[in-house]
Amino acid sequence: MRRIRAAAAALLLVVSAALAGCSSTGGKRAEEARDAAVSGKAAVGTPRWKIAMVSHSGEGDTFWDIVQSGAKQAAVKDNIDFHYSHDKEAGRQAQLVKAAVDSDVDGLIVSLAKPDAMKGALAKARKAGIPVVTINSGQEKSKEYGALAHIGQDEEIAGEAVGRELNERGRKKALCLLHEQGNVGHEERCRGVRKTFDGEVRNLHADGTNMPGVESSLEAELQSDRDIDTIVTLGAPFAPTAVKAAEGAGSTAETVTFDLNDQVVKGLKDKSFGFAVDQQPYLQGYEAVDLLWLERYNANMLGGGEPVLTGPQILTKKDASTVQKYTKRGTR
Repeated sequence: MRRIRAAAAALLLVVSAALAGCSSTGGKRAEEARDAAVSGKAAVGTPRWKIAMVSHSGEGDTFWDIVQSGAKQAAVKDNIDFHYSHDKEAGRQAQLVKAAVDSDVDGLIVSLAKPDAMKGALAKARKAGIPVVTINSGQEKSKEYGALAHIGQDEEIAGEAVGRELNERGRKKALCLLHEQGNVGHEERCRGVRKTFDGEVRNLHADGTNMPGVESSLEAELQSDRDIDTIVTLGAPFAPTAVKAAEGAGSTAETVTFDLNDQVVKGLKDKSFGFAVDQQPYLQGYEAVDLLWLERYNANMLGGGEPVLTGPQILTKKDASTVQKYTKRGTR
């Protein structure tokens, strides 16, 4: 309940900041703030502070395009000079964080997919007095590493939601596809599925940068074990590959996936996929920038030290038409 209240408080404060005192001036100021943000104009008069986001994304990861979309929208509204960089290799990601510290940013947003590699870089930020918000992954290490808050989805809780949904669907054996070695969030997702699922869960590790290899690995597993009735992919781009692998193996296993994109929504509509777990990456980017602005401007802090959750949200065929217009524009 504390996490739910924290998430609700996050949304309330964002709205409050955007309205900027509309209770005393009527709806006009709120409308002006909204129009300014949409048109690319700042809705506040604060200095142009500099915020850097450094993620563990590889090239072409559409998930992080959505995170950036939210961050950039908040940056426009808050008059923030926003900079984004990324590297899937943890050591190089840490170097990017250190480079951001050296450039004297006013705030840092960092994902902690491989937290051990990031400890020194965040210590340098803390020593320099730069406030840090972690997003997406590394929730368990966020506070220990000195971050003000963590914004994202509790990965194990999300996995538990998947396990319960599979129970509702009468599934008996699931294959959990981990496409990035050493990503703690991925391990937590599969562990969460195993925690609540009444059936059996097997993990399959694959190199997510080699999609043909992912497909062949899945196909081989499905051919060798005909009892597998569900494939759980941990990223939207891997869901169509899982469907192809099942077809190639002559398997009736249903694909379900974490995360969302337009192709997944289309698959929900035509029942190629059973369901998707949305962690709302747009919110992760938007809230992280807005949180740092609120902290700098008004010493506000969301969540009371607890993670601010943006998911999980289970989406099925009945939700597809509603969210499709948002996936097309790159905000879901």
